[in-house]
Amino acid sequence: MSSGLREDARFPGVSIHQSSYVDDPAEIGAGTVIWHFCHVLPGSVIGRNCSIGQNVMIGPRAVIGAGCKIQNNVSIYEGVILEDDVFCGPSCVFTNVVTPRAFVSRKAEFAPTRVGRGATIGANATIVCGHTIGAYAFVAAGAVVTRDVLDFALMAGVPALRKGWVSRAGEPLGRDLVCRREGRRYRETAAGGLEEVGP
Repeated sequence: MSSGLREDARFPGVSIHQSSYVDDPAEIGAGTVIWHFCHVLPGSVIGRNCSIGQNVMIGPRAVIGAGCKIQNNVSIYEGVILEDDVFCGPSCVFTNVVTPRAFVSRKAEFAPTRVGRGATIGANATIVCGHTIGAYAFVAAGAVVTRDVLDFALMAGVPALRKGWVSRAGEPLGRDLVCRREGRRYRETAAGGLEEVGP
């Protein structure tokens, strides 16, 4: 294969750059491409048709859904779950403990983080562990998420606050709550969230 990609008999239909390492045991779905200088640690699961950019570390025991795109210089630690079709921008950060100290072992205190289907995390954003990012949410570049994020929420700032709503296609929604790209319609719920109501 070109570009230094190779096939690994352990993972049929997967392309792995010759500079990357995948430790056993791991699961990787067909159609996934793992680029330069990556390391997949034991117990990790990566779905089908993912793109794993340069210098990405996954695991141990992290879970990546199908169709995810992880850009360069991202570490996906134990306890992080990315559902299908999540986009992680370059150098975004997931933490795994809330109060780290170099001289205090807190491996038993890793807090889980779940990123919902279709969500986007922008470049250099930080996701503090123990929170859930809702489906199709959009976390702006450089934002720091310190609380749970609603489905379809547009989050920005330090700490990140909701600045509006985005559609399933990632388009900011105006007052009419209609996606300019796809024409899908949305409505705010009594609980303060957003839901899709149809094309």
